[in-house]
Amino acid sequence: MSQHQAPDVRAVLAGSEQSQTGTTGPTVDASAPIEVTLVLRRRQQLAPEDVLGGRATGADFEERFGADPVDLTIVTDALTAAGVAVVGASQPARTLRVRATAGQLSTLFGTELRLASAPDDRPTGTGQSGRRRQGSLSLPAELDGIVVAVLGLDDRPVAESRARTVGSEAVTGSFSVPELAKVYGFPDGDGTGQTLAIVELGGGFGTEDLQSYFGGLGLPVPAVTAVGVDGATNVPGQDPQGADGEVLLDIEVAGAVAPAAQQVVYFAPNTDAGFLDAVNAAVHAAPTPVAVSISWGQSEDQWTAQARAAMDAAFADACALGVTVTCAAGDNGSGDSDSSGSGRHTDFPASSPHVLACGGTSLTASGGSRVSEQVWDDGTAGGATGGGVSDTFALPSWQSDVGVPAATAASGGRGVPDVAADADPRTGYQVVVDGSSVVYGGTSAVAPLWAGLVARVVQLTGNRTGLIQPVLYAGATAGHTSPGLWDVTEGSNGGYRATPGWDPCTGLGVPSAALLSVFQT
Repeated sequence: MSQHQAPDVRAVLAGSEQSQTGTTGPTVDASAPIEVTLVLRRRQQLAPEDVLGGRATGADFEERFGADPVDLTIVTDALTAAGVAVVGASQPARTLRVRATAGQLSTLFGTELRLASAPDDRPTGTGQSGRRRQGSLSLPAELDGIVVAVLGLDDRPVAESRARTVGSEAVTGSFSVPELAKVYGFPDGDGTGQTLAIVELGGGFGTEDLQSYFGGLGLPVPAVTAVGVDGATNVPGQDPQGADGEVLLDIEVAGAVAPAAQQVVYFAPNTDAGFLDAVNAAVHAAPTPVAVSISWGQSEDQWTAQARAAMDAAFADACALGVTVTCAAGDNGSGDSDSSGSGRHTDFPASSPHVLACGGTSLTASGGSRVSEQVWDDGTAGGATGGGVSDTFALPSWQSDVGVPAATAASGGRGVPDVAADADPRTGYQVVVDGSSVVYGGTSAVAPLWAGLVARVVQLTGNRTGLIQPVLYAGATAGHTSPGLWDVTEGSNGGYRATPGWDPCTGLGVPSAALLSVFQT
């Protein structure tokens, strides 16, 4: 460096640390084009009353809590000077979508990109190739404190579907969604005037399946629109045993509960950047949805801290805008495919305190009435509901009186799940997937079921539910559940047993006929 050349002053990007897992191949071709997502700081921090209030509007939110236009200009100028093209920007979501070569981005963010090669100890990436990096990212000094996350450099799959099936011989009983709505005492309603958003990281749907499914129930086919994010599209008929089943399960369950609601399905790449960009697209859409259903996730420890923080901030945006986000709590019991060796772990994004975490039960009913219901746990035969205590997110105030155990000997964490419903594939949901009538389970089914229920509640009360937990937890104490929910007190998910009141298996319990009255007081 000459005496007149300024030193390359850089800053470590907090939360970007990523450990090396599995084996790696050669360095990514420096000329290969790559797109990544940058997340910027807020212009003004969300206060607790903003999150709880749920009354912000799009224009007001952008002005107060979006990115500062000055920050957008600073980052854009720095990127342009480095030869990086900005291909998309969202002030309310505080994101920039950028494109450059692998070499340019490696230099800009102080990392080395290598090709991943199997075996890969990330549960979702077994046997799959992709880019990966190791260690922390760094930023040019002028971007320090402005850019809070850089996502998409590692493009391995970040999440798994939470849908489950078993062989037809193992199905002991199954339900149509209207039958489940009757068992759980859902209030009358069809979601008229409401919009539901669904986030998908693969698969697709075709109109023939929707016509067959809803026609068989004697219901109108909901208006369903597919939106592509980061280059992904609705691609039906390619994965009937995998992602197609997830997509159609979500649409059909939500639509059978709220057939008059508009549905918008966001398809994104299965990466941390794609997942975040899909959530942001849904939350900041016009019209603003009343609920966003997410049936994809993975163990908390499989995310970088920056990705978890960026996703959680997007969910906080949703709450401020009056949007309820429903998330599947996982299908792998209390361990949740945890790689840390602790034996207990929660699933993210369900562990975010800004989403409604949805666990699973095994239901037996007859004539529209419950006969029995217990924690879903089929063990190795078919999975078990996720649930436990987060070691990432602190205990929320609305869970302080319900007896959530400490995440460690010294601290408490956010308890998962909040609520539950039938998820056992042996007692699962009758759906149509790629032309076949099948029975699906998994907590994947519970998230859209609750999203459809939210649409009915909002339709009937005229009030958005937003961060719904303070209402659901009102009146709950250790050993006693809330009004409007039926307590599930039998069974376990491996590491935890069901107890009276909230527990790390089914949360507060499943819906009951008194639920609507909780939102009318």
